[in-house]
Parts: sequence; structure tokens; C-alpha cells
Amino acid sequence: MSYLKDRIIKDGIIYPNNVLKIDSFLNHQIDPKVMKEIENELYEHFKKEPITKVLTIEASGIAPAIMVAAHFDVPMLFAKKTKPSTLQKDDRYETQVHSYTKNVTSNVMVSKQYLSADDHVLIIDDFLANGQASLGLIDLVRQAGATVAGVGICVEKSFQDGRRQLEEAGVDVYSIVRIEAIDNDTQTITFAEGH
Repeated sequence: MSYLKDRIIKDGIIYPNNVLKIDSFLNHQIDPKVMKEIENELYEHFKKEPITKVLTIEASGIAPAIMVAAHFDVPMLFAKKTKPSTLQKDDRYETQVHSYTKNVTSNVMVSKQYLSADDHVLIIDDFLANGQASLGLIDLVRQAGATVAGVGICVEKSFQDGRRQLEEAGVDVYSIVRIEAIDNDTQTITFAEGH
């Protein structure tokens, strides 16, 4: 069993509506040992791809994305949810992303300066539920004419629709941990096989 899975069992808290709180080690307070495992496993899966850039969305994806980018020795780029005054409309790629956890839709953007048609982009995110964040990042990559090398996920809720949507978009999806079911009443998690 992976260290990430162990931490989910030990410290994960289940809330109604299939919300899994694991911010004590993944996306608020961060366990470097979890990040190292994520870095190594995602690198091993995608190492045959000619990755030139790692892309994520602020803020929770930044920690795993920077670790993976360091292993590939390429830049890490994150899509911003707030438009900086220095980034004009003609200078950016922009799309909309709906957050399942926060139930809010955001415009996200990246500078055209940092994403080009020559890039082979690995997308990294902390969670995969309905797939909206990853689909939004895929849209940004494709707007640039770049290639999506794959999507690497820390924790996937396999009982939701995200993986199917990403696979239908023609993308290789690899998740460190896949969750088949969450039970709020008994506070139990059932893990799925495979990645």
C-alpha cells in the first residue's frame, strides 16, 4: 500500500456530498513524503513522454506540479484564477473551470508567453472528481496548439465522471490513488484497483 493511501486512511475526513478532506497532508499543510511519492510515481509513468512543461491550476496543484516539474527538469506553469494587471486579453489563453468542492466557476488563464505550440504539457492536479479543472487545462493547452502529454492526478474519485470525460478527450490519465466509494455515515473509503 502506498504512503499516500495510508495517509488517506489515517487522516482523511469524509464530509457529506462525497467531499474528502485531506488538507492536513496534501493541499493545505503538505507532507513532503507524500509529495516525493507523487513525484516519483508520476515521473515513472510519464517519463517516456517528451515533456517540456508541467501545468496545473492554482493553488492546490502547485505543490505536486513543482515536484514533478523538478524531476523532469522543466518549468512548471500554473493557470491563474485572478487576472493580473500585467496580463492583457490578447496576451493570454483563457477558459472557464467549475470547482466541484467550492461550487464556483472561475475564469482561469495563462500567459501566451509561457505556452507555445512546441510544448508537450503534462497536466498535474491534486484531485479528479468531475474533471472540470483538467478539462479546462486541456483547453488552454489546445488553444496554444501545444500537445497534452497526459494528466497526472494525486487522488481520483473514480465513482464520479472525471476519468471518463478525460479519456473521451483522448488523454492518458494516471492517478496515484483511486477511490471507488466514500461512506459519510461510517467514515469509510473503498479504494479502486489500478491507476
